[in-house]
Amino acid sequence: MADEEDEGGFGGLYEDGHWAWDDSTEELVFISDLPPQLIEAIQIPTKAPTGTIEFRDDIDLIEQIRFRRRYQRKLKPGQADVITIQDVKDIALYTAPVNILSPMLINVLHIPTMERFLRALILYCQYYLQIADEMANRIIELETKVRTPQGDVVESEFRDNLSDLRLLVAKEYCTMLIGGSDTKKFHHMGPNKKRQSLSDKDARLFETLLRMCVQIVWLALGRKAFNQIELEVSRVFKSEIFDSTEHRLHTNYIAKMAREEKSVLLGHCVRHDKKLNTCSPLMNEVFCHRYIDYRMMGLGVIKCIQPSPRLLYMLHAIAGSEENFSNLGIVLGIIGLQRSTFDTMLRPLPTATAEGKSKASVSSQSHSSKSTTSSSMRKSQLVSKKQYPDIVLPRKDSRIVEFPSQFPDEPEEILPCSETQRRRWQNRLQKLLHPH
Repeated sequence: MADEEDEGGFGGLYEDGHWAWDDSTEELVFISDLPPQLIEAIQIPTKAPTGTIEFRDDIDLIEQIRFRRRYQRKLKPGQADVITIQDVKDIALYTAPVNILSPMLINVLHIPTMERFLRALILYCQYYLQIADEMANRIIELETKVRTPQGDVVESEFRDNLSDLRLLVAKEYCTMLIGGSDTKKFHHMGPNKKRQSLSDKDARLFETLLRMCVQIVWLALGRKAFNQIELEVSRVFKSEIFDSTEHRLHTNYIAKMAREEKSVLLGHCVRHDKKLNTCSPLMNEVFCHRYIDYRMMGLGVIKCIQPSPRLLYMLHAIAGSEENFSNLGIVLGIIGLQRSTFDTMLRPLPTATAEGKSKASVSSQSHSSKSTTSSSMRKSQLVSKKQYPDIVLPRKDSRIVEFPSQFPDEPEEILPCSETQRRRWQNRLQKLLHPH
């Protein structure tokens, strides 16, 4: 096991420093008095990882206690005890294999753009699985029923919803690609884009980040439908040609889709160019011919002018406080639910009538991390009790919003990421890489 008891050998989190008041966040922050460490000096493989990357999902009771004591997010006074995106990231980082971790990956996971990106990806994947189940049931029903014009209307709404949610992911992804905002220092050509491209280093960051995103989404959605999540995330980021997950699993799931399923789940913005000119489905959503409400492009960053209920839902989902989710009717997997109803590893605690109550919080249940691709593609995931309700997106406005004479530029209030948690994971990584 990588992190034994001597993992805690380094000093406490708040040693060798002082406290100061931060006017921007209006809270006390810890400032280290030690000279900055040369994080880049840590020997991290530069080549992108290949093959299957396995996260641990068999955390025993001793390790759970260690995680809860050293790494679990601590509540601030008056703070609601609900599951946050940080809690899910913490579980993913704790169970990740050490060979994919790096100081840069940890830093990327703790910037506001990345948090919006992760929330948007969770929202999209949850709705995608929801609609995939609905479409599979509709296709089965068509064997004994007649298709009606109303069916086309319903499926068109599903398709538009999926396209809009893909766009929320794409806009944050584009920010990372161009090195905008807080992602500037992670750009492969440097913050000023003047140095030679570090393609190997960038490829490694992309591959490890994408695998980490799949794990975070899977955890946030209650450890359900792992293969479906991995296949869809890989498809929208890499396109069908470069989809390494599909090449490894050989499910051929897109070819098996009915025409109506393919139209809804893939959308109208799919382009099939020559290999060198291929863009990912996310980029195709940004440059699609369909009508797009321009205000979606600034959600969470620029204050929206007269937002519709639909835009407000999306805004709160990707950039709002998790404490308000239940009051606003926002559904984002297990995020926003009471943390007391889950165990340390964010598995739901059993009910009083369930068997094996005392063992459930520490049981492995590693089999749930892999859903069979042959059956889960077209069958509902409703075998077990739902941990969270379905997403119900407000409908689109019937009117078309025209471009204004001047675009708004008033910044949105951006929620800061946890600097305390970032430092915890950086300290842990350095201890794991340099145990002596």
